[in-house]
Amino acid sequence: MLDDDNVVLADIRDAKRMYEVMEQTRPDVVFHAAALKHLPLLEQYPMEAWKTNVVGTLNVLRAAQAVGVETFVNVSTDKAANPTCVLGYSKRITERLTASFADRDEHTYVSVRFGNVLGSRGSVITAFTAQIEQGGPVTVTHPDVERYFMLIPEACQLVLQSAAIGRDGEVMVLEMGNPVKIDDVAKTLISKSGRRDVEIAYTGLRAGEKMSEELFTPGESIKGTAHELVSSVDVPRLEPGIVDTTTHPSPEASAEWMRCAAISGADVTYASPSSEVAS
Repeated sequence: MLDDDNVVLADIRDAKRMYEVMEQTRPDVVFHAAALKHLPLLEQYPMEAWKTNVVGTLNVLRAAQAVGVETFVNVSTDKAANPTCVLGYSKRITERLTASFADRDEHTYVSVRFGNVLGSRGSVITAFTAQIEQGGPVTVTHPDVERYFMLIPEACQLVLQSAAIGRDGEVMVLEMGNPVKIDDVAKTLISKSGRRDVEIAYTGLRAGEKMSEELFTPGESIKGTAHELVSSVDVPRLEPGIVDTTTHPSPEASAEWMRCAAISGADVTYASPSSEVAS
């Protein structure tokens, strides 16, 4: 797969390279899933979330628009709904940027928001299985923490459905049923392993983590779509020029700017190193 002629090596932080790739390949549809998603690391290094998730996404959006991509699907996360962490802030901003491109030409720009994908790289199943094989303990942040889960085929189907039925500028959200307790997942995997010597260690919620994730931000108007299991919401636009002219004097300032841009629904500017972000 990796040595296939259709595979292109590039960095979404490199705007020029993104233009080159789009110009060479001329895609009709782009599924943008490139992102940094490790929550604790992004809390520690928020500037990296800014550079990759925000600026990188803007680079891909602009390159896609430049070559006339007909459908652009930005893969977001449930952490972008009512966000409380750097990962969620940055992905909420990508939803806003994607929506802003919907107003720029006749082509379709949508985002798709869903929860944890079982079996994907970095998923709890992979982590817990490795911990069980090593004899434990299996680490769970809190006995009551719960998350939405979906299978890889379901995630792929949602992304494809969003490309087909997505309304320009909207965020598509899959009906994911009830959230599942992480503790129950750990206990089930331990039971299925047949081992009786593996314990669960509770490590406490990490910075920015919620006890329960949400699929919608309070106040969002939820609309039906052509698919009974897919809803959509509008998100406020964020002008790309705001990102272009924004510089962050420190990682803390970067995190605060993204927080304000994510939760305010307005354009934001950074005033000075000693002042707060203003909207």
